[in-house]
Amino acid sequence: MARQWKNYCEFEPIVQRIEHMRVLVLDNLIACMSDLNEKAKDEPNFDAEAWVAEERKIAGFAIGNITQNINNLVVKPHWLVVRLNELTDARVADFDPDAIIISGTLRDFDLYNPKLIANLESFLQRTTVPVLGICGGHQIMGQAFGVRVVTLDGLNPWEKRTERMREYQYYLIHVLRPQDPLFAGILTERGRRLPKNTLRVWQNHGLMLERVPPGFSLLAKSELTRNQIMVKRGDGQLLYGVQFHLEKSFEDWRKLPSPWEHRNESRDGRRMFENFLIEALKHRGKADLVHEKAILPAPVVQTQPAQPAYAVAASGQRLNGYGSSGKALPPARPAAEVPTPEAEGEYIADRLTGL
Repeated sequence: MARQWKNYCEFEPIVQRIEHMRVLVLDNLIACMSDLNEKAKDEPNFDAEAWVAEERKIAGFAIGNITQNINNLVVKPHWLVVRLNELTDARVADFDPDAIIISGTLRDFDLYNPKLIANLESFLQRTTVPVLGICGGHQIMGQAFGVRVVTLDGLNPWEKRTERMREYQYYLIHVLRPQDPLFAGILTERGRRLPKNTLRVWQNHGLMLERVPPGFSLLAKSELTRNQIMVKRGDGQLLYGVQFHLEKSFEDWRKLPSPWEHRNESRDGRRMFENFLIEALKHRGKADLVHEKAILPAPVVQTQPAQPAYAVAASGQRLNGYGSSGKALPPARPAAEVPTPEAEGEYIADRLTGL
């Protein structure tokens, strides 16, 4: 008889145990034409305006999913979205984040302006702010510490731009170090029916890190991708990289009619996201902001994906994440105009390779 595993939770409302937190979200996608490398013009399908428009469209969903997790897991969240071309030590110091989350990417890093990549790599090598790199953010983290980003069959990205082998949809990954706090309360929970030390996570990538960087520990692997999760705890740093999309949790959750149907695969992502935020606060000496039980009931209103032109703080204050905070902001788009994952899912699924 085939083994049946539980893919749902009988009842689990989303609770908030983190009192307040400041999170800087790094938009890792192309923002303007100057973000592109000159060599990008040699690509057969090069169209600078179309490329930038596509990256901005995807950024709206990618960043929206990240901020939605923060809003739903923290009672008083304060987050700021910063584009890759705006990343400076002064900008980070001015916001003083408790954690930094780096989004995924669409195009290969060798098509980026090399100054942007060098700046981010240098920042990752030096920062003492806890960082979570997601998919392409995971890959640039590894590259910053000397590891090549390659296709799943081991080629350089420029050797195979199209028709790549990919991990797409929900996949099982095997946890190698279940004692790591990123997995707290997940692998040992009562009634879990997945194979031992296994997570079910959303994958969408055609590139990977060739190996584990020096100073990092390998936490999980999959059949096609050896480095699925890594962490560096040393030299004053706390750096987590995940090859999959743990931030997709609330995109899936909000499609469900009630907390009785929170699917196990999206739930694992949400729990890891929360565990990272908790570990980041501990690293910053703010463990007192984390509570064992819920502080407030689960939020009733779900947030819309953030718009790529500006960020919106959970308190309702609009923050300009892409320039001086003193600049006038464009009017907010009506909710009816905000694209939903349901409406755009097929488009994004067809286009994302490194996100």
